Amino acid sequence: MQEFLVEITTTIPDGTDPADVDARRAAEAVRAKELAATGNLGRLWRPVDELRSIGLWRATDEADLRTNVLDSLPLRAWMTFTITPLQPHPNDPGR
Repeated sequence: MQEFLVEITTTIPDGTDPADVDARRAAEAVRAKELAATGNLGRLWRPVDELRSIGLWRATDEADLRTNVLDSLPLRAWMTFTITPLQPHPNDPGR
């Protein structure tokens, strides 16, 4: 599987029912666990004092990542993504 660095910004539209937001956030947590179990979600961080996430994601290719992984997120309608494909660095100490 190929690895990707994905920056996710979630913007909830003004006037959205708080119960809808809570339900989608709960479903998002469940889906993240499922994607971690399948190996699609490797790590997820939130920069200090920011409302965005940065994650290490895995998929066959970018189309698979977008269509089968990120589009399956319950908050997807409110998300924007910046996707950076990654390749191993020759000096990576984790290799």
